[in-house]
Amino acid sequence: MRHVVIDGPGRVTVVEVADAVVPGPDGAVVTVDATAICGSDLHFYDGDIPVGAGIPVGHEFIGTVAEVGPEVRRFRVGDRVLTSSVAGCGSCVGCATGDPVTCIHGPKIFGSGMLGAGQATMVAVPSADFQMLAIPEGVDDEAALLLTDNLSTGWIGAKRADVAPGGTVVVLGLGAVGLCAVRSALVLGAGRVLAVDPVAGRRALAAESGAIPVEGATVESVLEATEGRGADAVIDAVALDATLDDAFGCVRAGGTVSVIGVHDLEPYPLSVLMHLFRSITLRMTTAPVHQTWSELVPLVANGRMRTDGIFTHRYPLAEAPAAYAAVAERRADCVKVMLLP
Repeated sequence: MRHVVIDGPGRVTVVEVADAVVPGPDGAVVTVDATAICGSDLHFYDGDIPVGAGIPVGHEFIGTVAEVGPEVRRFRVGDRVLTSSVAGCGSCVGCATGDPVTCIHGPKIFGSGMLGAGQATMVAVPSADFQMLAIPEGVDDEAALLLTDNLSTGWIGAKRADVAPGGTVVVLGLGAVGLCAVRSALVLGAGRVLAVDPVAGRRALAAESGAIPVEGATVESVLEATEGRGADAVIDAVALDATLDDAFGCVRAGGTVSVIGVHDLEPYPLSVLMHLFRSITLRMTTAPVHQTWSELVPLVANGRMRTDGIFTHRYPLAEAPAAYAAVAERRADCVKVMLLP
């Protein structure tokens, strides 16, 4: 089998390794039909998170079940499945909530050094009955890939932002997760979504989804748009120090800041006293992917939640170095890349 390895800033290779094997009696091996580059993978590529001697990457993948352990009950060889990017044991009280982040044995993420990499030709999936979902009718490959992470993250980011019917929501960062957050906030009833990104073309993509593009200084523009009050909710899909500053600066008193972007390893200086006086709610979320499927799959299948227009490019897996270089430019015309083994 082959998988993608990042072994330093800007360095990507595709290497041959031993084939994946079933990881225990409750596990499965999935032959990957399609995988994707996530914005969080760029933290390894950009050097924000050190990779040591190299790390096999990728946590978004769909495929066909090639082999199952004797304790797997829900799947058989030949089933087409999608797999949550975050994995748990599947049998503890935390996993019983559908949120592997609360797994008492500790959550694990594919392609992070914890589990096998999704940007590969095969992946070993533990606790397969819990980790995987059969791809439903009415869900195409693009939507299925988004349901492994990005759409679930945007959805839960909007839910945890306390989006109120008719309220004003700001989304900071309009990559794949940010665009999913824009669409999620609108489905949840936001009256308007103000979309912020330094790339004009990405603001235009958000406008196509129903958002109002924000130009100029973020805080000033949002305060002007809300007659000085601020937004009811802010979803930060970037989580740089600068975007966190903007989030706290443009949320109204009593509002909610929902952080779903991946910050670097440096601490962020949070002005706790000021936000205490303003009664700001702060939530930071790694998506409970499994928990979102019961809500999102029907919305996607019946067309209420759009998933088109997020994937802009496709590359063969062998061209992963070029694919990463394209995504890292963060252009408007290259939002999300699908890799095809």
